[in-house]
Amino acid sequence: MKFIYLIISTFLFNPVYLFADEGMWLPLLLKQLNEKKMQSAGLKISAEDIYSVNRSSLKDAVALFGRGCTGEIISNEGLLLTNHHCGFSQIQDHSTLENDYLKNGFWAKTKENEMTNPGLSVSFLIRMEDVTEAITQDLYKLTDENARENIVAQRSLEIVKKAIAGTHYEASVKPMYNGNEYYLFVMEVFKDVRLVGAPPSSIGKFGKDEDNWSWPRHTGDFSLFRIYAGKDNKPAEYSKDNIPFTPRYVMPICTTGVNENDFTMVYGFPGRTNEYLTSYAVEQLITISNPIKVDLRGKRLEVMNRFMEADREIFLKYADKYSSISNYHKKWKGETKGLLKANAIDKKRSFERLFENRVNADEQYIRYLDLIPEIKKQYDALEIIQPELDLFNEGLFVIELFKFTNSFATIANVTSEEISSDKTKELIKNLQSISKSFFKDYYAPIDREIATDLINTYYKKTNLSASPDFIPSFRKGFAAEDLKLAVDQLFEQSFLDEESEVSKFLNDLTVSGIARLKNDPVFQLVNFYNNFYKENILNKYNEINKKLIPLNRSFVKAQREVITEKQFYPDANSTLRIAYGKIEGYTPNDAVTYEWNTTGEGILQKNNTEHSDYAIEPRMKMLLENKDFGNYAEKNGALPICFAASNHTTGGNSGSPVLNAKGHLIGTNFDRNWEGTMSDIYYDINQVRNIVLDVRYTLWVIDKYAEAGHLIKEMQLVK
Repeated sequence: MKFIYLIISTFLFNPVYLFADEGMWLPLLLKQLNEKKMQSAGLKISAEDIYSVNRSSLKDAVALFGRGCTGEIISNEGLLLTNHHCGFSQIQDHSTLENDYLKNGFWAKTKENEMTNPGLSVSFLIRMEDVTEAITQDLYKLTDENARENIVAQRSLEIVKKAIAGTHYEASVKPMYNGNEYYLFVMEVFKDVRLVGAPPSSIGKFGKDEDNWSWPRHTGDFSLFRIYAGKDNKPAEYSKDNIPFTPRYVMPICTTGVNENDFTMVYGFPGRTNEYLTSYAVEQLITISNPIKVDLRGKRLEVMNRFMEADREIFLKYADKYSSISNYHKKWKGETKGLLKANAIDKKRSFERLFENRVNADEQYIRYLDLIPEIKKQYDALEIIQPELDLFNEGLFVIELFKFTNSFATIANVTSEEISSDKTKELIKNLQSISKSFFKDYYAPIDREIATDLINTYYKKTNLSASPDFIPSFRKGFAAEDLKLAVDQLFEQSFLDEESEVSKFLNDLTVSGIARLKNDPVFQLVNFYNNFYKENILNKYNEINKKLIPLNRSFVKAQREVITEKQFYPDANSTLRIAYGKIEGYTPNDAVTYEWNTTGEGILQKNNTEHSDYAIEPRMKMLLENKDFGNYAEKNGALPICFAASNHTTGGNSGSPVLNAKGHLIGTNFDRNWEGTMSDIYYDINQVRNIVLDVRYTLWVIDKYAEAGHLIKEMQLVK
């Protein structure tokens, strides 16, 4: 009894086991797992109102935007709200020196002015279904992981075919709980999505990288798109005859605002979390992987920034790349800081000790006795390979010309007999598309300097030293000036960084042209690196990972069996999820407390025309100083900008609707606080906050700043 009491008390009172507000929950299971707890926290609607396949529900207004964001439907004419940074690449694509929409913003006055975005899609979940039994039947008999994967893939394909037969839908089967369960997701995918509105970057990216992953925030991070469909309201390729999509559900927008401690929930498509990693994995992340990746990305950003600051045309080419690189550069720094502050390694080790004590105390769990020691053994082996993996993936393989060259690997193997084949013609067409996209946003001087810095860093840090014999300068111990000369010479001797030469090669593919490609020094170097990486790093990594996958799967299964007092949620994997919490500030450090909301006064306080991150336009300044806030102000007269809440979010939740207890839209999720970026791996209620753009600021920018009141008229505003 004394032992049992010790275990229970350890579990209940150790902070690692407090699960309040944690989780990214499957909407299908809300009724079963979460409804009562959510309602006790303040929710005023039912699980059926949030997710239903029998009638329209909130899920029908939540969309997967592109490949990695979320958006919400806010009008009966298919108007979609998401983040500015989610629509950033589309805004950049439409921007030129003459029409600089990144700088000046864009507002379509009519539907005819809305701009098309080839390649952009928006997807809605039609239904999800637990297909675990059909997928996992008899899988326990298999010991070979490759065989298991093949069977899972085959069964998934059969389930998908059956699910979408006779429909225009698309579907996929996704693993949950590290492959212990499987769910079918049936989606409706729209491919005609047009840009409607975007504020200037001085609003949409106010604070830029300086404020990114930080609180307090004053960023109007939103953009507007419209979904178009065929005359039958079904998805269709772009056509001028398409009409605005009529949605199954429209998000009502709350205009009366929010208060501290209000219930909130986030509905979206979170990308990737790893909440069930062991302490050994987290330790390697903190001590090995994150420091290498942060260092390498920092070098790239320094070079890009210098060129971008000097030339607006280069800025437009590299804005999206810079933003993408910078985002995770700062995120990984914050993640490390947060994990250390939360003492995550020790807390995970406490949990692992609790798990092992439970296993040792009960014979029914004897099969799990060696589970954690085996996992540790594999991470010990991984410790040698992980730094080399990161040096290649965040170092050598990110050099732009190297990445571009890698796409030519297949065509180099085309024989003289295959040159005129349909397969080769299709390959050429694909490469022409890749080439057009590459050169549109490529500036060789940036790439050369980055290549020099990254190659230099690689050879200083690697313990394996991939040294190509045909480039003697690429060695440990060389002089930096010799490396720069070698890189310049490498680029100059290659035809692959010249658009006209690449175009000529693809337009008239010949045997001699293929021979020229094979003899190209950059192609040869990339080929060398690929082979070295595969033979010396990737194969060894995969060998270890093949052992870790079933071990981690077993560990998640075992936790759910042994730690019965906890409700487990599956890691995020870009499928629709609900997270809930409340509006609240936090205390990041001793004697430092952050309030839960920000106002327009903070924009004026940060305004600095000499600092591009904080320079606001004269019109914006005038409106704020005159307090011309219309119906969007707080009762005290302040203009609401952003608020913080304790919802569990991650990448992919960008653009997600943030809803109040009645299911009304109160804001758009766009970031996390720096101390809370570690929530992908470890959630701490005391320091994890998601950052939300108050919908009233969005409406104010559209209405008062942009004078686009015709868009407001489409929306369903409620009090």
